[in-house]
Amino acid sequence: MNHIVLIAATGLLSTTTAFAQTASAPLIVVEDRGGDSALPYYRPLNPQPDQATPPPPMPAPRAGNAADAEAAMLPVRSTQLSPGEAQRRVIRAPGLTALFLIGDDERSRAWLRQRQAALRELQAVGLVVNVESMAALTALRRLAPGLTLSPASGDDLAQRLGLRHYPVLITSTGVEQ
Repeated sequence: MNHIVLIAATGLLSTTTAFAQTASAPLIVVEDRGGDSALPYYRPLNPQPDQATPPPPMPAPRAGNAADAEAAMLPVRSTQLSPGEAQRRVIRAPGLTALFLIGDDERSRAWLRQRQAALRELQAVGLVVNVESMAALTALRRLAPGLTLSPASGDDLAQRLGLRHYPVLITSTGVEQ
């Protein structure tokens, strides 16, 4: 049985090789010695004549400032988070930078006023998870100068950490209010 397979494979290989040698066109060697034009080789490609006019200028992207970009992100509404009591609990997140979640509500404002010194000491970054306007975001920033407050949805964090309420401080070792 193996002998028959070997003969068939050898025959197929020799037939394929013979066909490939007769069916292929002869190779053309192109050599450029600096004086012969290569245009005859490019004619089948139908090259277009060089345009003397430059292409029309592309409009420059609008360069807005950071405030414009931030205003475009508003309003921010985190559907899985609301103001309320959050239970303190231990988490393990080595390397996590301290961050806190607040909203544009009285509970968050009072919490921010009370905890701002500790937040600065931790170099915590604040995510404003519920805010309607740039004016409201600016008012929150005035309450805690020196802290970074960025508008961002907190739904993903809420889902991953099992959060339902804010304001909260999240560190590498725990979640607390």
